[in-house]
Amino acid sequence: MIEYRGCELPENLWYDLDYIWVAPEPDGTYRIGITDPSQTMAGRVQYVTLKPVGTHRKWKKPLARLESGKWAGGIPAPFDGVIVAVNDRVLADPGLINIAPYGDAWLVKMKPDAPERALEHLVTGAEAVEKLKAWIDRYDVQCMRCAQ
Repeated sequence: MIEYRGCELPENLWYDLDYIWVAPEPDGTYRIGITDPSQTMAGRVQYVTLKPVGTHRKWKKPLARLESGKWAGGIPAPFDGVIVAVNDRVLADPGLINIAPYGDAWLVKMKPDAPERALEHLVTGAEAVEKLKAWIDRYDVQCMRCAQ
């Protein structure tokens, strides 16, 4: 894992280079959450709403909504697909996003409509890390994760 300006940037995930990370699962689904720089920019997350299991989302349409003391907004779907699981832990404790953005604080799991194209709008590896560093610099982010 790369760390830059306090931000954790796992090289094994896929990123939309704005809000989200995506992790392929062995069963063909994808776990989705928000990045460390994004959770820092949002501030302490106070409310989370997730689209329910069975909901179909088009690429870039919101699959979740987060609210903090200084920000509220939708989290976009990384591809067309159906939500197959939601993270009840995040619903019960939204602040978990500020503590473990890449671990326990995933938001939803989705099954893509077209698995062969699921990652076409995302970036991974060294290229993703370099582009995320540029995003961090552009917004002058210094990541911090909250304690319990």
